[in-house]
Amino acid sequence: MTRKTTTVRLPEELADQVEVVARGRGVSVNAVVVDALVAEVEKVRADKMFMDHLRRITERDKEILDRLAE
Repeated sequence: MTRKTTTVRLPEELADQVEVVARGRGVSVNAVVVDALVAEVEKVRADKMFMDHLRRITERDKEILDRLAE
């Protein structure tokens, strides 16, 4: 799997807490952040209302892009 680097700015207290969790688990801060993001994506994918909303937004964006391309 390819990787993409992204910078995330966290409040200092949250960053400190994530570092403690990572040390406690014996993993990197990156692993904790990736796990949290995977869990969030899984949560929203299971949310039918959110996914319907997202489909409507992307369909509208596609229509706008198609008009711009004319």
